[in-house]
Amino acid sequence: MATNKQLKARDIMTRGVQCVGAHQSLFEAAQMMRDLGVGCVPICGDDNRITGLITDRDIVLKCCAEGIDPATVQAGTLAGHVHWIDADAQATAALETMETHQIKRLPVIDVAGGHRLVGMITEANLAKNLSDEQIAEFATRVYAVSTA
Repeated sequence: MATNKQLKARDIMTRGVQCVGAHQSLFEAAQMMRDLGVGCVPICGDDNRITGLITDRDIVLKCCAEGIDPATVQAGTLAGHVHWIDADAQATAALETMETHQIKRLPVIDVAGGHRLVGMITEANLAKNLSDEQIAEFATRVYAVSTA
């Protein structure tokens, strides 16, 4: 394996990520998460490009807790700005992006290969591939609660 400084986003990502279509329901997104054993799926538009991410928590808080039937809400309604990283970017750039935006999941896009979604970087990927110091910094920056 490459040294830490040489690792690319594609070296540490989880492959085989599946999208929920923007026009599919939140109920279908929840079923997909259950079947895949994940807590988050990307939302892809009609052009198969990523438009957002949806988490199990999003479905519970923004739909179920509001008394809305998840079978009646399209996944795309929860799509918003999504941060991503090029598959050929340094793994440390992925770490910095996740820290800066305080996010726990980062889609990996193959820009040179047609701007396709090729994977996802999660906290588990970071923990397996980066130094203890980098992980500690990530935890501090992403999970730090302001006391102000």
